[in-house]
Amino acid sequence: MVNDTWDKLETYQPTIIKMLTNSILKDRVAHAYIFEGGRGTGKKHVSLMLAKSMLCKHLNGSMPCQNCINCRRVDSKNHPDVHIIEPDGQSIKKSQIQDLQSEFSKTGVESSKKLYIIEHADRMTTNAANSLLKFLEEPDSDTIAILLTENIQKMLNTIISRCQVLSFQPISSIVMKDFLLDKGAPNHLAAIVAQLTNNFEEATELCQDDWFAQSRMIVIQLYEMLNMNYAKALLYIQEKWLSHFNDKDKLDSSLDLLLLLLKDLLYIQLGENEYVVYTDQLEKLNQYALHISQNHIAEQMSAVLEAKSRLHTNMNPHLLMEQLVLNLQEGF
Repeated sequence: MVNDTWDKLETYQPTIIKMLTNSILKDRVAHAYIFEGGRGTGKKHVSLMLAKSMLCKHLNGSMPCQNCINCRRVDSKNHPDVHIIEPDGQSIKKSQIQDLQSEFSKTGVESSKKLYIIEHADRMTTNAANSLLKFLEEPDSDTIAILLTENIQKMLNTIISRCQVLSFQPISSIVMKDFLLDKGAPNHLAAIVAQLTNNFEEATELCQDDWFAQSRMIVIQLYEMLNMNYAKALLYIQEKWLSHFNDKDKLDSSLDLLLLLLKDLLYIQLGENEYVVYTDQLEKLNQYALHISQNHIAEQMSAVLEAKSRLHTNMNPHLLMEQLVLNLQEGF
């Protein structure tokens, strides 16, 4: 999310942004925060916006100017008073926290305030966490700590108790779709990607990925063949499907796409076309929906979910898909 503003971020995390901007306005920003929530929910973006608001030379209320040297340096992640700690390999080491403490014992280079962001704070070693705990126990009024985590349950309770915890909610599919449309994604891709991820970066990449666009069409073509000829559908699995979805993660995504298509058929039968995500296939889907019962659609969805659960066992992908095609065919 380039060129973030508090107003834009409020669209994604309204409760958290109102709380933070009010804290800035009232000069009651906490000395330590934990931003916890799923991947792609905006934790890093919000932490950098808070840094800009704390360091901006021309702050207007809670709004940083975005143009002063401090704002620009935060954006480029090279502000001398903003330190970002990331795992060194699989974990955050004690030496990293000690280096941070040493750095923060010095006077601020650009301003009186300093801010540090620890990404994946749950990956601190025990020694690193204990070292940070001492840092948090003696807060400096000019120092702000922001710990980012997707797994707060793995963090020390003593660290959690010394921080204000803000829980980031998953991005809604409506907000995600609007975001992608604003980025220039075509409606038929934005609609479906918004159902598959609540991660902004991942969603943007999917909309630009030729492999994903082809995947979507391959799923549509398989369902067309299931409506016509079981033998052709089996041949299609062998010749096209398994070569395109050639590992378990890709095969898993193909089943997600198939599930969304089946859900579209249910929405059409229920007269809720506004929820259809294969928007460019509406005419075909209307025809399919006329010739299949809701019970059969439900059975097909159950068959796909069963295939997803078996996928990550040792079952052969070829056999898995052949069995799925057989189960789906029984619905017609």
